[in-house]
Amino acid sequence: MAKKHKTTSSYLATNNKARYNYAIGETFDAGMELTGTEIKSVRAGQITIADGFVQVRNGEAWLDNVNIAPFAQGNQFNHEPLRSRRLLLHKREIQAIEKATANAGVTAVPLKVYIKHGFAKILIGIGTGKRQYDKRETIKKRDQERDLRRKFKR
Repeated sequence: MAKKHKTTSSYLATNNKARYNYAIGETFDAGMELTGTEIKSVRAGQITIADGFVQVRNGEAWLDNVNIAPFAQGNQFNHEPLRSRRLLLHKREIQAIEKATANAGVTAVPLKVYIKHGFAKILIGIGTGKRQYDKRETIKKRDQERDLRRKFKR
């Protein structure tokens, strides 16, 4: 009988600020190249992706400004918390990200971090910056939906 891998639907980190500041279009799932103490910290949920972004340099995608806290039992073998981490994507996906982010006002932002089949994965979204009035409209829609749910709940 084949061994079944555990899959979890819960996310280790989410970037709620990204959906507020950007209109997210296309998304990509990518693996992350992590060291031993980094993956232990990620599994413990010690990762912050709120200020992160993705850059394409020399044909490779890099995740910058993402904080993975040092592992508590890591002693001298611990990692640098804010180092750039290489993303594992197909060449055509990297080219699509590079092409999309070449336009002004468009950026690639991390949306969610999760574990899939034992590997750390990250969901990357191509986001176009929202204007202030778009952000107000988003807040207004969210409040209206919340009020409707309250009414139907009763």
